Amino acid sequence: MRRHIAFERLHNFRDLGGYRTADGGIVRWETLYRSDSLAKLADADPADLQRFRALAVGTVIDLRYPWEIAAKGRLPETEGVAWHNLSIEHRPYDQAEIDPDVDPWRYLADRFAEVAEDGAAELRTALEVIAGADGPLVFHCASGKDRTGLLAAVVLGLLDVADEDVLADFALTELATERLVADWHATHPGRELRWPGYGRAPAEIIRLFLADLRERYGSVYGYVTGHVGLDPAVVVRLRARLVEGP
Repeated sequence: MRRHIAFERLHNFRDLGGYRTADGGIVRWETLYRSDSLAKLADADPADLQRFRALAVGTVIDLRYPWEIAAKGRLPETEGVAWHNLSIEHRPYDQAEIDPDVDPWRYLADRFAEVAEDGAAELRTALEVIAGADGPLVFHCASGKDRTGLLAAVVLGLLDVADEDVLADFALTELATERLVADWHATHPGRELRWPGYGRAPAEIIRLFLADLRERYGSVYGYVTGHVGLDPAVVVRLRARLVEGP
């Protein structure tokens, strides 16, 4: 099966299926996808939108701020697709302006921790939507890297996917870094990109984030059923929907 799904304008669209769970199950293919902003499909070659529609996605979760959507647009209206805006990040920051002298991966892991604390209500709703969706679902932010990466790590953690696979999945965004940086320069002509780590997604970020989360809550499950307030029954439904076997 293909993990990466090729589009002309989308750089980071991929399937979260295929990972093995602790009890020997397999995360279902063609059921849960992650991506960079689907708003790019609005001005893409029509073939891109046709490729997206061929995936039979029935639900989209847009993790961006409402002001990002107002500025950049959203997924073009597509018949039969339910669209949810769940802005999990509450403290905006400009990655292009991060101080090049700070530890970049510790800095981003700390921003992830803020999202995990601030965005509990939106994350709870996102997990409920994923567990209850009918058919394939995709969630995305702007680059499909940080907010999307955090939600992907939480979902895979709830499915008992091994940390090494969760970290490796996050780091796959590195394959899109060059195109994400090119997009930034095209959108900000004449502006300096101060932070050399822009568009990067090394596994170390998620390793630090998960270690911090477990130190505070004991486990990903403890975090979502505690701080996030997710009903444990939803976790059961999430696993039933997304895992096949053993």
